[in-house]
Amino acid sequence: MRRLVAALTVAVALGVGLTACGESDPVAGSTTGETREITHAMGTTKVPAEPKRVVVLDTDKIDTALSLGITPVGAATAGEAKSWPTYFGEDKLASIKEVGVLGEPDLEAINALKPDLILGSKFRQEKFYDELAAIAPTVFTDKVGITWKENFLLDGKALGREQQAKDLLGTYEKRAKEFGASLGNAATRKVSIVRFMPTAIRVYGPESFSGIVIGDTGLGRTERQMLAAKEDKRFDQVSPERISEVDGDVIFVTAYGDKGVAEQAKASGSTLWKGLSAVKAGKAYPVSDEVWMTGIGVTAANKILDDLQKNLPAA
Repeated sequence: MRRLVAALTVAVALGVGLTACGESDPVAGSTTGETREITHAMGTTKVPAEPKRVVVLDTDKIDTALSLGITPVGAATAGEAKSWPTYFGEDKLASIKEVGVLGEPDLEAINALKPDLILGSKFRQEKFYDELAAIAPTVFTDKVGITWKENFLLDGKALGREQQAKDLLGTYEKRAKEFGASLGNAATRKVSIVRFMPTAIRVYGPESFSGIVIGDTGLGRTERQMLAAKEDKRFDQVSPERISEVDGDVIFVTAYGDKGVAEQAKASGSTLWKGLSAVKAGKAYPVSDEVWMTGIGVTAANKILDDLQKNLPAA
């Protein structure tokens, strides 16, 4: 009911009806001044040449905007995370207003910020697209994680920073490749990525954000985490009784939210966890969940490289 009321309120306030998915509307979500056309997951949209008041509805888009020197006026939060990526520093986050959570954006709060561009994700917010497009020009990427580089470039184009985005991505990829080369035969080092969720333990495969970053360096993955038999190669679950499956030459461990931290503490105190070869060798490293899991952007990717360089000495 709140969503319906909010949508009607927004539409009335703007004096327009809601747009249809994939269609450009000359009034709803329109903008004044110089514009550019952006083709995206929901169609083609005219956006300001230089947007000034941007609202972002996924964690990768916070990373993208801030990486490109744009501070959003509003952003959705990632549920249990309850915050935006602190690896940018509090000074860059202080002015951002919360506009709901990833799967349930607050339309009234977004409208109140008077954005001139909204960046979102079809994967997370498809059902809200028409209502968002009635507020401001709205650009959606399609998937999350596996297409993080393509998403970064599309969002960069929508923000009017296309060349800067290409340059940052190129610099990251060059750095990843050079780091991998410094390790000697990087592929022989089998990396495990483990995430403690509030009610599950996950291992992350080659098509997850952090898995793609590992792949860019040429580092190897454990056989279990290649997810060869699965169609979705982003992640899989492991029961506490089968924790031995998360072993590797090195393990990078994250926890999602306070409940995830509690699960991590419980598991790491178990005999099975302490028996892992990487744990016994002192090569199980806690890392930031917001960097390795929810950052999904070029700055987060470089932070992952920082962690790899810190914990994996060159040959």
